[in-house]
Amino acid sequence: MSIFRAYDIRGRYPKEVNEEVAYKIGLGFATYIGNDGKVSVGRDVRNSSKNLQESLIRGLKEGGLTVIDLGLITTPMLYFSVIHYDLKGGIMITASHNPPEWNGFKLCKEKGEMIAEGKGMEELKDIIMKAKFKRREGKEEKKENFLKDYANYIVKKVKIKREIKGLADLSNGSCSYIVPKLFKELNLKMDFINHEPNGNFPSHLPEPNEETLKPLAKLVQEGNYEFGVGYDGDGDRAVFLDNTGRIIRGDIILALLSKYYLKDSKGSVVFDVASSNVVKEVVEALGGKAIVSRVGHAYIKEEMIKNKALIGGEVSSHLYFGEIFGLDDSIFATLKVMELLSNTSKSFSDLLNELPKYFTTPVINFECPDEFKFLVIKEIIEELKPLNINTLDGVKVNFEDGWFLIRASNTLPQIKLVAEAK
Repeated sequence: MSIFRAYDIRGRYPKEVNEEVAYKIGLGFATYIGNDGKVSVGRDVRNSSKNLQESLIRGLKEGGLTVIDLGLITTPMLYFSVIHYDLKGGIMITASHNPPEWNGFKLCKEKGEMIAEGKGMEELKDIIMKAKFKRREGKEEKKENFLKDYANYIVKKVKIKREIKGLADLSNGSCSYIVPKLFKELNLKMDFINHEPNGNFPSHLPEPNEETLKPLAKLVQEGNYEFGVGYDGDGDRAVFLDNTGRIIRGDIILALLSKYYLKDSKGSVVFDVASSNVVKEVVEALGGKAIVSRVGHAYIKEEMIKNKALIGGEVSSHLYFGEIFGLDDSIFATLKVMELLSNTSKSFSDLLNELPKYFTTPVINFECPDEFKFLVIKEIIEELKPLNINTLDGVKVNFEDGWFLIRASNTLPQIKLVAEAK
């Protein structure tokens, strides 16, 4: 089944993902984790999410689990619930940044460990496809104070010294429901656009990129905001804009945050193989340990935990924080950028301009069927073996003044190319 992907289960509703599929995923997940224990379930704003959640919970309960329904939340909040309450696992119903007709499921085990390719997804798929289900009676349980527990936990980790004027595009996604209430409770100054939860995503697709963030960039410039930020549909990515409206890649924000974190304590920083050399240069110059990972939540998170890293990130603007269990939480990332800006008289753009300069191409995508893309990468590796290569994720060729990376997409029928030079 094509809905089983590298990091999640995802497809078009109702043709590929529907209530019957959700029920089987619930029953299969219960069987996979041993038909016992407590799990949490959350959903995004998509029009199909509530119905899918009801069917999923029915399957989980028939598999003997105690289910905590958290309702409409962000994906990082789902992972937080699993770790904070010491649950057996959790499932988030979301298709992240995909168009409205898509939906899916992000699954994790205890301690928020992702179920992904090579990390249990194959076993779970086998249980579901072959209907190797085990049943026993389960039940539901409530967590009335979940949002308060989440807010109380993260706010203790942040110290914002002065009022920061920011503007956020909430993309009509899960953050629309959470962020305005949270910032109001924290007495933080923040303005919002596209802040009505709406599963049709009427303003733009829930994917913060150069195209969808154009209106935000214009408003940041015109309104003299200190920064802007755009969220994706399920709230695990935050794409930042500086005070000039310039969109900043995730690895560059990571370099800036690393500089902030490492000034007071030495530690590890994790970044994906596609990240600019600016991250490594900044981290090592400040006495930190630079750790390269495969692209993807499951792999970065694993390295974060293993190395007790301070912070981590990806080019795609997933930003991970050791102080909140290594989670890639867009809300927390926003608070930390506000903290950073409140501790300096310099503008966001001035801080970014102080970083070492590298020049990186946009990602170039080549269409390639899923069944061939990894074979193509294998042949390219053979061709490039005489050079200085790294095969952690695809093949990265290093030169004195730069590098290029060719890797297969884990989610699309594509091969990706990116290059960088001084």
